[in-house]
Amino acid sequence: MARYTGPTTKLSRRFGVALFGSSKALERRSFPPGQHGLRAGRKKKSDYSIALGEKQKLRFQYGVLEKQFRGYYEEAARRRGITGEILLQLLETRLDNVCYRLGFGNSRQAARQLVNHGHVLVNGRRVDIASFQVKPGDKIKIAAKPSAQQLALRMLDLTQSSPLVDWLTLDKEALEGSVSRMPDRADINPIVNEQLIVELYSR
Repeated sequence: MARYTGPTTKLSRRFGVALFGSSKALERRSFPPGQHGLRAGRKKKSDYSIALGEKQKLRFQYGVLEKQFRGYYEEAARRRGITGEILLQLLETRLDNVCYRLGFGNSRQAARQLVNHGHVLVNGRRVDIASFQVKPGDKIKIAAKPSAQQLALRMLDLTQSSPLVDWLTLDKEALEGSVSRMPDRADINPIVNEQLIVELYSR
């Protein structure tokens, strides 16, 4: 599946937030990249530019390309409820993101690679599609292969200081997690104003 493979630090500096995990470069240079970066923040942005920036931030955060992101929006718009929150839920319950939240990857990119390489089982069946949507009651387990187990244990060591989100449970000994409920907006704590994204697509 296609994915973004360009520079990550430049993107984080452009939007002013750590889109791909903590970055020391962003701490050292908290202004946009380029020779006019220091002056870029002084320019007033249009409403469209602000909304577009919010969409791009969310898209890059979850590693989703434009066509797929629009598909998520259209699915969220079809469902009953608050479109923006449903959009966040759809992104948050992708299998690669759930693996990241469980600590099986120290970044969403690492968690996606874990899934794509066939190291993850959902309800006992191997799933190698990063965009697979999990549901409450689903059990996510690392495959019994030694290489998969070693990789997951190494990642858990790296992420042990990160708190587990309330809507997931984790058994570190068994290398297994489960989805106890759908996440709500407070659980996700998004870095964007999702309502601006909804308004952008509604134009």
